Amino acid sequence: MIRAGMNVARINLSHGEPEAHRQRIEEVRKAAEAVGRPVPVLMDLPGPKIRVGHLDEPILLTPGQTVRLAPEGGHSQGEIPTTYRFLAQDLREGDRVLLDDGVLEMVCIRADGDRAEMEVTHGGLLRSQKGINLPGVKVREGSLTPRDLKNLEFALEMEAEFIGLSFVRGAQDVTDLKSRISGRARVVSKIEKAEALEAIHEILEVTDAVMVARGDLGVELPFEEVPLAQKRIIQLANRYGRGVITATQMLESMIEGSRPTRAEASDVANAILDGTGAVMLSGETAVGNHPLKSVEALVRIAREIDDSGALADGPRYLPIEDLPEKSGASLKEHAVASASVEAVRTLRASAIIALTRSGFTAQLLASYRPTVPIIAVCTEALVYRQLWGVWGVQPFLADSDEVTYDQLLKVARNATISTGVGEPGESVVVTAGSPFHTAGSTNTMRVERL
Repeated sequence: MIRAGMNVARINLSHGEPEAHRQRIEEVRKAAEAVGRPVPVLMDLPGPKIRVGHLDEPILLTPGQTVRLAPEGGHSQGEIPTTYRFLAQDLREGDRVLLDDGVLEMVCIRADGDRAEMEVTHGGLLRSQKGINLPGVKVREGSLTPRDLKNLEFALEMEAEFIGLSFVRGAQDVTDLKSRISGRARVVSKIEKAEALEAIHEILEVTDAVMVARGDLGVELPFEEVPLAQKRIIQLANRYGRGVITATQMLESMIEGSRPTRAEASDVANAILDGTGAVMLSGETAVGNHPLKSVEALVRIAREIDDSGALADGPRYLPIEDLPEKSGASLKEHAVASASVEAVRTLRASAIIALTRSGFTAQLLASYRPTVPIIAVCTEALVYRQLWGVWGVQPFLADSDEVTYDQLLKVARNATISTGVGEPGESVVVTAGSPFHTAGSTNTMRVERL
């Protein structure tokens, strides 16, 4: 899969045990070493996923039926157990509760103590451990559960390059996680709740990247609202200079079949045309029958769009009312990035070279979607690995003693030529900051020759 084009390996900590995850991560890194290319690991924290508890046997729910929800372990015969002990306290009369990815639905009639009486509006067969969604309900439990904190400790022990934060509701959830990580990994905020959409600007100010998590988002929102929500998240992420991943059901049919449907191919292509930085496979490669073919199909679609010239002038954005001025970086940094991309188009340069300490310069350039590769030279091994997960970036690791402009540019020139991106004598646009070891100092754009 790495040879086929997999850039990042996601480990979903909602399933499996730590030792099994440890083995998978070691296998990924061993394979990456064999291929000769780092593959950063994204470890996805489960978050406060609310589920139906254990049922002795499935329950048939019928429209109009009245049922009672109660905390698992304290429930009585005939009550439906749930894994969230504050469910009744958070529900109000008229609130909807969706189960099994929205297949089943019930409405709160009344809540008393730790019990909630519900009326079934859309029935069906309810089984153990099915997910519960609470659209529009303010849930008091934080984004980091005790289980998440244990998983986070494990993820940092395994030196994961990215940490996925589930069920983000606001910026505070992100800053709480970042304070625990202390720069040892980048945070990917999963946008899967209506609350997160309402606070998307504040989230983008503090996160490193976002994921359009269309599974739960498609349950939280009416399905017809999801496509425009996806476009808005992608557009704003690029506006803030943040990475953005589009996920869930990209090639769902390939869990069983060996070819994607035409609708799936169009879905992937349109996400790329919208400006997504990455497209993600889930079940297709986790439990599917054709993991390698799924990666190959995804890459074929992406390359077709990239090679078509459709993105030559950047992604196809829609006008949105809350589009801010460029944010997530200083106006100076945005000006340098924008000028660099425009200079590439004017000069028909071979590449943009980013001399970067933290990797942010390369990430910011990527948000402008230049038509040529971004050759990023850094001196930190962690940043080098993380940049393999950024759109359009080819990272290179320089010796930590090589910190002057001329030293780093020499590494970049050699890398650009050796990879075949450019040839001697061609123009390249170089973006850097001075002084190099100061974050947020991107202030220079120069045109150089290879």
